[in-house]
Amino acid sequence: MLDRSPGSAKDSIGYHDLMRAAQQAALRGVVRAAMAKAVRMGHLPGDHHFFVTFRTRLKGVQMADDLKDKFPDEMTIVIQHQYENFRVHADSFEVVLRFGGQGQPLRIPFAAITRFVDPSVNFGLELDTDVATDIMEPVLPPLPGQRELPAPTHQAGADAAEGSVVSLDAFRRK
Repeated sequence: MLDRSPGSAKDSIGYHDLMRAAQQAALRGVVRAAMAKAVRMGHLPGDHHFFVTFRTRLKGVQMADDLKDKFPDEMTIVIQHQYENFRVHADSFEVVLRFGGQGQPLRIPFAAITRFVDPSVNFGLELDTDVATDIMEPVLPPLPGQRELPAPTHQAGADAAEGSVVSLDAFRRK
């Protein structure tokens, strides 16, 4: 990339913003592809599990009002043992998790995700929800050969932990 020297022409196209938007779209594409692969397989293979942190009040987030009240800004969910109806769409994913023994449907746009972690393989992404990814159309390309993925139901054994909200501090390097 070339440096812009003082006195050069003004960047009316906004290349810096375009690059940031493209980078964020690519990272969200990684999240979407990982989720889509798990959905196609019908389960999370091996020890894989997903910690997904998202902004609860961003446009398109669908969840129970009491959860939004409890987590007014940001929430982390764990997709591991007990989840149902895990679906991946072009711009969002949906899953049913248990909170207090009750199944709660969630629909989360990829644009609302701030962190995605799979601690089983020490993989994580930090995402910026403030980047105007709408300047890149389409933000995420369609999945190869698929419009919408099937919705398998996954239930681990009775000893599996209920879905919960957790702090990622234990997984951060000090």
